[in-house]
Amino acid sequence: MDRQRCRTLKVLENRPVGQSEPASRFFELVLEWPGWSRWTPGQFVMVRPDWGAELTWARPFSICRADERGLVVFYQVVGRGTERLARVAPGEEIAVWGPLGRGFAVEEDTPTLLLAGGIGVAPFVGYALAHPAPEKLHLVFGHREPLARYPFAAFPAPVAKENWHEQNPGDLQSFLARVREQVAAHAASGLVLACGPLPFLRAVQAMARDTGARAQISLENRMACGVGACLGCVTPDADGHRVQVCTHGPVFWSDAVNLDPEKPS
Repeated sequence: MDRQRCRTLKVLENRPVGQSEPASRFFELVLEWPGWSRWTPGQFVMVRPDWGAELTWARPFSICRADERGLVVFYQVVGRGTERLARVAPGEEIAVWGPLGRGFAVEEDTPTLLLAGGIGVAPFVGYALAHPAPEKLHLVFGHREPLARYPFAAFPAPVAKENWHEQNPGDLQSFLARVREQVAAHAASGLVLACGPLPFLRAVQAMARDTGARAQISLENRMACGVGACLGCVTPDADGHRVQVCTHGPVFWSDAVNLDPEKPS
């Protein structure tokens, strides 16, 4: 592992998002600034609190945003690791290595569509804040939990934003119809970026293929090491080879991976 990428960082904040929502399982973890010379939105970090023998592996998280004020990770409590992370208090220290992987393409003069499903909205916050022309960005965000539990308000004002709250199957179909409409609108001279659950990414990949849109997708495979050693996050590419998501991705051009291995690329 590159020792320059591994640091122990102090926790500045670790709070539930949506203070009026006591049942929220979404958290914003703010760590002290790691002093990176640069990073690319869409990259991720591996995070490991001092949880002793209770758990072994670190957990991967997209970088929500990062600057001199701190490194921000947005996460949802879904298992033992994130349950333990939610109990970490300000002042404690956490081992962090990153930035890791490959991030999203940034094209200043290109209309860029940001497609997010659920917690997949997190890396687009940093993307929008760092983009040289945020007025060129259009976010279409689909979610099941109340909007207040996501960092939707963190997007800068110039970004065109719309959100679709999925409460029944009809809402999901309406959201996907809107996504399809916008992918087609960006096919001729735009760029499409997507992050979210695998079924959502499969749908975006198919839309990009059908319309000829240039698209990138960010995969959320399970990871153990984050540096390509454990082979726990491999996925088939378009040629049938298995590649590590942590080092070859997590962001891929949509035609470079096969998200449905039962079907030929």
